Amino acid sequence: MGCGDLFFSLLITFSAALITYNILISANAPLKQELPGPSSRSSLLVDPIIKMPFERSSSGKKRLFHTAVTASDSVYNTWQCRLMYYWYKKHKDGPNSEMGGFTRILHSGKPDKFMEEIPTFIAQPLPSGMDQSIDDLKPLGKVKTAYVLTWLLKKPRQRRYKLIDSGYIVLNRPWAFVQWLQKADIKEDYILMAEPDHIIVKPIPNLSKGGLGAAFPFFYIEPKKYESVLRKYFPEDKGPITTIDPIGNSPVIVGKESLKKIAPTWMNISLAMKKDPETDKAFGWVLEMYAYAVSSALHGVGNILYKDFMIQPPWDTEVGKKFIIHYTYGCDYDMKGKLTYGKIGEWRFDKRSYDNVAPPRNLPLPPPGVPDSVVTLVKMVNEATSNIPNWGS
Repeated sequence: MGCGDLFFSLLITFSAALITYNILISANAPLKQELPGPSSRSSLLVDPIIKMPFERSSSGKKRLFHTAVTASDSVYNTWQCRLMYYWYKKHKDGPNSEMGGFTRILHSGKPDKFMEEIPTFIAQPLPSGMDQSIDDLKPLGKVKTAYVLTWLLKKPRQRRYKLIDSGYIVLNRPWAFVQWLQKADIKEDYILMAEPDHIIVKPIPNLSKGGLGAAFPFFYIEPKKYESVLRKYFPEDKGPITTIDPIGNSPVIVGKESLKKIAPTWMNISLAMKKDPETDKAFGWVLEMYAYAVSSALHGVGNILYKDFMIQPPWDTEVGKKFIIHYTYGCDYDMKGKLTYGKIGEWRFDKRSYDNVAPPRNLPLPPPGVPDSVVTLVKMVNEATSNIPNWGS
């Protein structure tokens, strides 16, 4: 055997050994999967929750996102927006932040007295009845959902109806986003859709990556459980039902161009779901969340399920590495620090206690034994109210 043949044989043997080694290593690598929420609350099996490194463009330039919050002009929504904007400003220029501009999308149809305090875009609310049943609208008569958005865009200042802030109010959210995306000059390439009752705990980097959005997984959004209902809006030829992520529209960081495609579909599907009695009954107050999840899937925009996006006290007890506190649940405790959920506690913080008036400055801190998440929430509320001018006005 010549030297050349010997060398070739050794090369083949080495290559085969290397390939075998890589296969063995890959086969035995652990795959880490988590569920969207505490296991005691749901048995839903979903795609792995990916904890991803922060991505920068190849030039090292930040991938800025614009924070957008939809709100009415109610006292309840307004004080929450003022708190949210205070903490946005506090963290905007912090370490690792890729937070760009901020807009409150006010879907009351008219300015309020906080326009100078908070950057605001005025959106028109849905016409009266649109949030109840499309077929109830006259002179529109019975119209197909697909044409509703076209009609609204052609006649944005329609005055045949009394503009509302009642009924299923959150249906104003997708319509408000459609208007904002169509008319506003948004400098950033990404959007963070947030809510008034979000408090930003620390600077937020752009968590989206590779054309995927970044979203918080909600344990109560269960596409597989409601497959028969969702197939009305997500036909089988669009893919398995697991293509629909267990998310709402907030918090979500998504590309601006992707959201421009998703938003009109989100609007139309929300209205179609509200119109359908079976869907409306199945989804209730989370109907608009399902509508966004379906719309995102229909446009092929998948999402990184980022569990560290936010916490929801009192169920989540530690702030840890999270970015947002979502204070949607009431926090009730006795004076020994024991949770009394479902029963008004001796100490409590519940945003619903302040539906007609803003919370006062210097709320009492929780008693000893109450989790860090709740203590942090109240301290952050107190700091903001102490520093926001004319609080309670």
